[in-house]
Amino acid sequence: MNPKVGTITTSLIREIAAKRKPSSIDLGLGEPSLKPNPEHLQAGMDYAFAHGLRYTMNAGDPHLRAAVAEHYNYPHMRDAENVCITTGSQEATYAVIKTLLDPSKDELLVVEPAFPSYAKMAKLEGVDVRTVAMNENDDFAFDPQRILATLTPRTRLVVICSPCNPTARAIDRDAVHELSDALFRLGGDPVWVLHDEIYREQTFIEDAGYFASVYPYTVVTNSLSKSNALTGLRLGWALTPSELSPSIVKVHAWLTSCADTFAQQVALHVFRTPHALREHTHWYAQQRERAIEVLEESGLRYIAPDGSFYACVRLAEHANSLATAHKLADEHDVIAVPGIAFGDCFEGWLRLSWVKEVAVFAEGVRRIAAFVKEGPAAIRL
Repeated sequence: MNPKVGTITTSLIREIAAKRKPSSIDLGLGEPSLKPNPEHLQAGMDYAFAHGLRYTMNAGDPHLRAAVAEHYNYPHMRDAENVCITTGSQEATYAVIKTLLDPSKDELLVVEPAFPSYAKMAKLEGVDVRTVAMNENDDFAFDPQRILATLTPRTRLVVICSPCNPTARAIDRDAVHELSDALFRLGGDPVWVLHDEIYREQTFIEDAGYFASVYPYTVVTNSLSKSNALTGLRLGWALTPSELSPSIVKVHAWLTSCADTFAQQVALHVFRTPHALREHTHWYAQQRERAIEVLEESGLRYIAPDGSFYACVRLAEHANSLATAHKLADEHDVIAVPGIAFGDCFEGWLRLSWVKEVAVFAEGVRRIAAFVKEGPAAIRL
């Protein structure tokens, strides 16, 4: 067996999610509760009945690739050739890490708190991983100077998820410009940025920043999972500058040949339908306001979400978030994700998804707040 596989731990998020019961208040997995627009799915079915479901090109249907590039219209990434259609954004991320990083010399820098997949993927490839923690006292806002101070001569890729899973913070335009300018001035081999934009369509601030708009060494990953409630469709993409695109496609081709043809036709209908990528955005904006009201009333310290559909709450001082999550599931029938799943810097926090009905979310927060106020010794570090 590959010894690297043995060093990779399983998902704490899924560990807690496995405790769900029919009665549970589930504030755990990052999955929309809305149903997808059936018109998009019907378009995929119509295509399948008319044409069958044959392979597409490795990089994906050229019409879909062109539609993705045209929609985002990023400099250096405006053509179909700059898009690789993947089996969800996770596969896109893996292909980027596999393509860009040489395990013998390169290093991945992950800005934390962060979804654990980036580091796990790099470690599977034998790539060294460094992390840089954002400041808890600033509610984990993205800090370019902290990131820059952590770079080493071996750093070749910096991963930033914005809006962030778990914190729901979004990097602003000024921070993007500051970090991009500094990276560009380094000279030598470029330091690439992987901007995970999976929650792009659930962004609630006006000055959100996008690296691909200003920094030429940017790769963007995204999917339809969150924007259109299509997590199970597994349709994503990587947007890459031209010099990187053929290599990304080569790696993708050997990983999965090509993405699902039906899913690609669903995606093409989404991109060809005006405003379809944001068809759920208004609902999320309203839900966010209601969630903030619930959190404000709870008395818990929380991070107001700039984007995504998460809110994070602080536990008692020195609390063990994993033990707390287990106890909440076992004794209070609430599923919440422990902060430790997203890095040591996020210990003592819980991530809550607020996509459920507001009354259900409110009851879950009420139970969590009551538990935190009890402060049982069992949840202490």
